[in-house]
Amino acid sequence: MTYRNALRRALAAVIVLPALAWVAPADAERAPATLAMLDRIAPGQWQVHAREAGGFEGRLCLAEGRPLIQLRHPGQACRQFVVQDEANAISVSYVCGQAGSGLTRIRYENDQLLQIEAQGIAKGLPFSFNAEARRLGNCTAR
Repeated sequence: MTYRNALRRALAAVIVLPALAWVAPADAERAPATLAMLDRIAPGQWQVHAREAGGFEGRLCLAEGRPLIQLRHPGQACRQFVVQDEANAISVSYVCGQAGSGLTRIRYENDQLLQIEAQGIAKGLPFSFNAEARRLGNCTAR
C-alpha cells in the first residue's frame, strides 16, 4: 500500500468514524448485539501479522476474541458501537476519548484463521491496516 493510499484511508476514517458513532447507538437500541462470532474464536496464542508496514504485529494470548477489536487501543475502556454482527463477520466502531477511535472489521475464516481490517486514530495519528491472525496453539507461561 502506498503512503498516499494509507493517508486516504486514514482521512476517510476521520470522516467516517464520527458518523458511525452517531448512527450506531440507534441500531444498538433496536436489537442488542451479541458479537457471537467472537465467541467462536478458540482461546490460545494468536499471531497477528500485518500485510503492510506500520500495521499491528504481534502475538496475543487470548481467552476470547474481544481484544482483537481494539488492537491499537489495548486495555482501554472505550465506548463500542456494533456496526455489523453476522455469523462470520463483525464490524465495531469505538471511541476512546482523547486516546482516539477506531473501526475494526473481523472476518472468521476458520477456527485457526481470521482476517482483520482496522483504521482510526491512535496517539493523535491516523492508522490503517489489514492483518491476518493465526492461532498458534495454547498460551505459553512466561
